[in-house]
Amino acid sequence: MASEVWVADAPVNYGVFELGGEKGGRTPDGEQCAAWVAEAGYDGIDLGPSGFLGRGAELQERLRRHGIGLAGGWVDYPFEDDDAFRAASATLDDIIANFLEAAEVMPDRPPRPTLASAGSPLRQAHPGGQAPGLGLDDAQWDVFAANLQRVVERFRAAGLEPTFHHHVCTYVETPEEVEQLLARTDVGLCLDTGHLILGGGDPLTALEAWGDRINHVHLKDADKAELDAIVQGQGDMRAVWAGKAFVPMGTGDFDAEAFMPALLASGYRGWAVVEQDYIPAPDDPADTAFRAQRANREALRRWLP
Repeated sequence: MASEVWVADAPVNYGVFELGGEKGGRTPDGEQCAAWVAEAGYDGIDLGPSGFLGRGAELQERLRRHGIGLAGGWVDYPFEDDDAFRAASATLDDIIANFLEAAEVMPDRPPRPTLASAGSPLRQAHPGGQAPGLGLDDAQWDVFAANLQRVVERFRAAGLEPTFHHHVCTYVETPEEVEQLLARTDVGLCLDTGHLILGGGDPLTALEAWGDRINHVHLKDADKAELDAIVQGQGDMRAVWAGKAFVPMGTGDFDAEAFMPALLASGYRGWAVVEQDYIPAPDDPADTAFRAQRANREALRRWLP
């Protein structure tokens, strides 16, 4: 029986995200990124910044030409602050339209709009969930959950089922914060193996505990010792990425040998997005990210051919 887990790549793996490259570092445009993703052997791609892969007919033609579907896409809001959320969520209608455009390409493999906390400067300055007192209190959690649920219902009304991504340097980072989120909302969970390791959790334990809520997966390896060194040096969110806390598949603390068979045995069906976020440096060869993503894909073929 063919696997019902489809493997995707993401623009962040090519330096296309808010942290960008170092001064002079090169990132691909949408066409080059889509071509590399397909050539590296992936079934799909994340959306990236609005318009990066195109909009409307251009987006659909690009995905079809390269034989890839849309797996998901990052959507973060300051859910814990009513006023900030109200202002930021003015973008939501356009974001929903963007997902619907891409969803037409492979309707049997629907994308997961990937919701997340926008975090705060304080959380961004204290990665790894190692700063007591910087979390949400009960009242803030109530606001967070209510605003998140509003966004979830907007996507559902449009025929899309979203997911929520726990993430380093945000208000949903540690296992305890994930538990709060799950208890207060009905949104599905995007289990990110690398971010969970850096947040103090264990992916296999999380799969067992939260399996009935997991509707999206990010496969990411991470080096906990590198994070600890960054924390000890009082490094911030950018230092986590620039310090290469996220590492090539099979070289960090993610135990794929245990996790991958358990994921497949759990009956999970959907997208598995491979991530190794990358900040291009000026001297990096143009195909650095492509070679890394091809290697990551090959490392998973024993479980996801």
